[in-house]
Amino acid sequence: MPNKPIRLPPLKALRVRNPNRPEENPCVAVMSSVLTCWASAGYTSTGCAAVEQALRTCMDGPKMPTKPKSAINYHLARFQKRLEGPTRREKPVKK
Repeated sequence: MPNKPIRLPPLKALRVRNPNRPEENPCVAVMSSVLTCWASAGYTSTGCAAVEQALRTCMDGPKMPTKPKSAINYHLARFQKRLEGPTRREKPVKK
């Protein structure tokens, strides 16, 4: 029994939504804790010094390496014509 080819519904374009999602910065969590400390204890509080120092070391540390962009949408666009299959041709008008 031969396998039947898969027929996809007609699509305008094959695409993956947001393949290049940015990664969250690890310093965001530390900054959030600094802001929470300031909100609860006051800006000039000495109790927040350790959290502030942790934020400084995080911000001064090495930057995160950038990920290469995903090429999935490029390849989907290349292969879309192979997935659609044959299309109907219009019949020529006889005069």
